[in-house]
Amino acid sequence: MPASPIGFAIVGTGMIADVHAEAIRHSSNAELRAVYSRGTGKCQEFALKHGCRAAASIDDLIADPSIHAVCVTTPSGAHAEAAEPLLAAGKAVLCEKPLEVSLEAVDRILAAAQNGGGVLAGVFQQRLSRGANLLKKAIDSGRFGRLSLCSAYVKWWRAQSYYDSSSWKGTWKLDGGGALMNQGVHAVDLLQWLVGLPSEVSAFYNTIAHDGMEAEDTVAAALKFPNGSLGVIEAATSCYPGSDLRIEIIGDKGTAVLLNDQIIRWDFAEPLPGDEEVLRPAAGPGIKGGTSDPKAISNEGHRRLVDDLATALIEGRPPMIPGAEARRAVALVLAIYESARSGRAARVDV
Repeated sequence: MPASPIGFAIVGTGMIADVHAEAIRHSSNAELRAVYSRGTGKCQEFALKHGCRAAASIDDLIADPSIHAVCVTTPSGAHAEAAEPLLAAGKAVLCEKPLEVSLEAVDRILAAAQNGGGVLAGVFQQRLSRGANLLKKAIDSGRFGRLSLCSAYVKWWRAQSYYDSSSWKGTWKLDGGGALMNQGVHAVDLLQWLVGLPSEVSAFYNTIAHDGMEAEDTVAAALKFPNGSLGVIEAATSCYPGSDLRIEIIGDKGTAVLLNDQIIRWDFAEPLPGDEEVLRPAAGPGIKGGTSDPKAISNEGHRRLVDDLATALIEGRPPMIPGAEARRAVALVLAIYESARSGRAARVDV
């Protein structure tokens, strides 16, 4: 078990890499020591900006005994390329969402972790908010009674320039899809973490607001859960000016609504002491998403995930969001895509 601080590296130098670097900088147990990117110029620039060394390769990171954990922030369809050798060599990996863009690639990453002994953690910071955890506790305790409707909405906006700025955004090969796999996956994960995976989905998608985009910018899916409850997932980057991530959980004994990280509705047939406190805004920095601007994301959720992985390595325990958990959101997204392409309901591969 390594001692604090845990040495971190970052693979990839896109926008989200800066969020990881800031998260590491503000962590009490982590220290950024290296970065690697195929673009040598960008790698050197990132290293200078964040005060670490520019590594020559992934093998360079593997050979460095001062690096215990690596944040993988490459395009989604290249996550396995970086994560597999690192995990196989016993390095810990904090992998950006989604874990990969196919279940085959996800399972290769999981196998590398299992066989090599590296610890794998996923980036789904929306699970960490006070509001999400209060909602999870209420669901698990049965306060909603029989669940009837469990839904997630990510009606965001991205300008055409967002997709034009990169050769991989909105592509099937490297982004794994569009609004659902990239932006909507946080809400997909949060919903399935709260109430479990649906057994069956039926969906439609389209590309409405972005010229030349390969994948979808608008998707709507109906969900059927094993317990009989139903739901909806709507994800889009075509909705100007954008609305905050919204989760609705409704049963025959209660209704709750989560907006980003804040509960805005909390109504139950049987009130309990402290219910009024649930609607109180959380103290401290919040976990915000990029409703209309991808750069508006806060680093607070990532800081907590970095802190958790560092502490997990020091204490020899699993991280809060292990790799097998991160697989579930990918399985649900892929089932929705399958249904939209085939025009038929699809089962979710668990």
